[in-house]
Amino acid sequence: MDVDGCRFGVVRKAWEMPFLAEPAELAGLRNALRYRLDHWGLGGIVPEAQLCASELAANVIKHVGCGTPARLTVSMSGSRLRIEVSDPDAGSVPVLVTSADGDEHGRGLVLVDALADRWGVAFRATSKVTWCELATGLRSSVDHVDGPEVARAEALLGLLGLSVRDKVAHQGPLTVAHAEEAAIDVIADLLHWLRAHGCDPDGALDRAQAHFEAELPEVV
Repeated sequence: MDVDGCRFGVVRKAWEMPFLAEPAELAGLRNALRYRLDHWGLGGIVPEAQLCASELAANVIKHVGCGTPARLTVSMSGSRLRIEVSDPDAGSVPVLVTSADGDEHGRGLVLVDALADRWGVAFRATSKVTWCELATGLRSSVDHVDGPEVARAEALLGLLGLSVRDKVAHQGPLTVAHAEEAAIDVIADLLHWLRAHGCDPDGALDRAQAHFEAELPEVV
């Protein structure tokens, strides 16, 4: 496998969601982020990403104003996940405040600072963006979450070359239980591979079952 990433490449296009900076919106923001990261095969960092996004949004509520139009943007920055929250207040700078300072303002950024690899603020003409980047454990933006099952399925797919299935005659069972177990292991590995690439294993199983049944000989 290429050391710089996945053999086939996981497409993770930047995604954004406008929202109103108010407490009632935070749950929807977290749910949308979970869906996106699951789709990207990054379910392992969902809790940290949700907390960071919530704190960045809460920072807008506290310091810019409840009901402020804001925007959440999620993208890949190399091997890191980048989370941005933009708001129209280009005149204030979020400040990191430690517990020793005795002030609750800025406490949310303490959590972001603890969870993220790095964070910062960028200013535009009429807005500012508070961002953070989380480690994903990937080697590149198109890599997948690793694991023995995923690696085996990746190698198998590489050997097959993703070619169209040959219409070969049924050869019958190889031996007995060992062949059945080997086939089950391959199916399980492929399901792990699908999940790592942000696909729906249940949906894939349903489609595979439909293909299987369609190819069965008709019973006269």
